[in-house]
Amino acid sequence: MAALSAWFWNEKFWLPHNVTWADFADPAPGVEYPKAGHLLTALPLALGIFAVRILFERFIAGPCAYILHIHAEVSRKAQQNPVLEKVFTCVTKCPDSRQLNGLAKQLDWEVRKLQRWFRHRRNQDKPTTRTKFCESMWRFTFYLCIFTYGFCFLWQSPWMWDTRQCWYNYPYQVLTPGLYHYYVTELAFYWSLMFSQFTDIKRKDFLIMFVHHLATVSLISFSYVINMARVGTLILCVHDASDFLLEAAKLANYAKYQRLCDFLFVMFGAAFIGTRLIIYPFWILNSTMFESWELVGPFPSWWLFNSLLLVLQVLHIIWSYLIARIAFKALMRGKVRNTYWPTEVCRRGVCVWMEGTSLFSHLISTKGEKRPLNNMIFNRN
Repeated sequence: MAALSAWFWNEKFWLPHNVTWADFADPAPGVEYPKAGHLLTALPLALGIFAVRILFERFIAGPCAYILHIHAEVSRKAQQNPVLEKVFTCVTKCPDSRQLNGLAKQLDWEVRKLQRWFRHRRNQDKPTTRTKFCESMWRFTFYLCIFTYGFCFLWQSPWMWDTRQCWYNYPYQVLTPGLYHYYVTELAFYWSLMFSQFTDIKRKDFLIMFVHHLATVSLISFSYVINMARVGTLILCVHDASDFLLEAAKLANYAKYQRLCDFLFVMFGAAFIGTRLIIYPFWILNSTMFESWELVGPFPSWWLFNSLLLVLQVLHIIWSYLIARIAFKALMRGKVRNTYWPTEVCRRGVCVWMEGTSLFSHLISTKGEKRPLNNMIFNRN
């Protein structure tokens, strides 16, 4: 284990040239540097956030849904049948004609009855509008609060106004309480999302979102360990700027306030494109790639960090194109109000390539039929 630990924490990979872990071992009194052990605090905090979410959805979001007349739809439950249940859970949820004919002979049922059973069984697993409203209200509240905190913290930080401050005296940059709380809270929230995935109603993109949350946690932790937390706070804040607008639009959609929904969608699209295609590349990437090269110089973990940020920028371009495409088609049809809302549009600056498959799913045409925008995209909701 000692050999494995020494290999994993190899100073040649993690730290700039002529810097060792021993340089951070005994800081001066009152001085603290980021350490991997600090990240363990996020685990109990994640459990606390998860508990707060349960209480919030029950005692705040639930009553709000009731006031807005958003009730849980009562779907017809499928008849209990062990054979069909085994087929549904282990084989397929949408059997083809050959499978239906085989089951019809085995159970002595009509094919139409089997089709009805599978339809009712699929509907049982779909989250109700009330469930989605409560989940979106929790996310909206958290994203708004964390964005407000992050913006207020960065407003008083010198590196918000001069990004070269992210690299002066790197990696010997002191960890401030505000920076620590911001980072650990974001990390804890993504840990809580990983926990809640196993208790929430499972959606089609369960595995993809699990990988996304895992990658998000990994990249937040990675940037903290190599003490790139200053530029990391800029990335987090830039991406937080549009998340709460997306959740607000979804809330308006569930509550059937269509004009407000349309307005918030436009606001979200403008914020998303402005932060991801203008501020992020010309402000943050410019700093991480060019200013850091000039002031610090490249090293192995620097290359990895910037490679992931470049992958993220490619995703920003793809997502922005899809947002603009949906907005254009919706405006041409006069059907913005019937657009299926995205469920995971770039959660933080630390998200990775897996998230691109769950951006947008379908657009309702004027006749009401669903038209897929892309074969790789499907509807999480």
